[in-house]
Amino acid sequence: MAFFVAADGCRIHYETFGASGPRLVLIPGLGGDGRFWAGVVRLLEADHRLIVTDHRGAGRSDRPAGPYSLSLIASDVAGLLAQTGGPVHVVGHSTGGAIAQVLALDHADLGLSYTISSSWARADARFRTLFTARAELLEAGMAETYQRLTHALCHEPPYLAAHSAQLEAAVAAASRTLAPLGVAAARVRMLLDHDRLDDLPGIAAPVQVIAAMGDVLTPPSLSQAIAAAIPAARYASVDGAHFHPLAKPEGIAAIIRRFIAETEQQIS
Repeated sequence: MAFFVAADGCRIHYETFGASGPRLVLIPGLGGDGRFWAGVVRLLEADHRLIVTDHRGAGRSDRPAGPYSLSLIASDVAGLLAQTGGPVHVVGHSTGGAIAQVLALDHADLGLSYTISSSWARADARFRTLFTARAELLEAGMAETYQRLTHALCHEPPYLAAHSAQLEAAVAAASRTLAPLGVAAARVRMLLDHDRLDDLPGIAAPVQVIAAMGDVLTPPSLSQAIAAAIPAARYASVDGAHFHPLAKPEGIAAIIRRFIAETEQQIS
């Protein structure tokens, strides 16, 4: 296992894949575990150099008591990138897409391009209601219920049916994998503070925004607002629900591959 040690001593877990080609960092969503990207990694590692990171407070990284913020997690990623070779193409899904926005605005020297998948730039009333409820489940100790709700919100019905045993095992393990639940709840609540919509026009690097047509957790309208705010941003849609990079990695991998190739041509 490889770790980057942040300024406060928190160890940030990361893995690398691929030996040649453009350099990318893949940032997962709220679950914070880089293994979310496994299918995309398999499709890209032959001709890309990939860094896949876990968030602080999740996955195989340390889980300090807090505080938690997207800006802090973005600074962790920025430190990791500076230590491992400098600028990269940044790819972030959901919460990872919000982190990508922070990187583009506050650490612009480290991003060659940005792919923002199924994310948001400002929490609307529905987002606040939904994510406050999810935090309250964790604060009440209802880890299994939180995990079941996550599955229902983030997957399409056919995926739920085809992977029922695997998903039920994740529910059974939720009290352990989400522990400490206070940290998991704080990580949910940090999302409510993310509001960079008015800053997005300042992003000068190439950006593409991806939304899944069946996403009910972060509906396409939230991604469309991001794309509309960034000059010359591209917008693409894919089939699937919120967890489309996990369930249908071919769609997002193809879009990433094409965008990175075109950006690399512009750079050279």
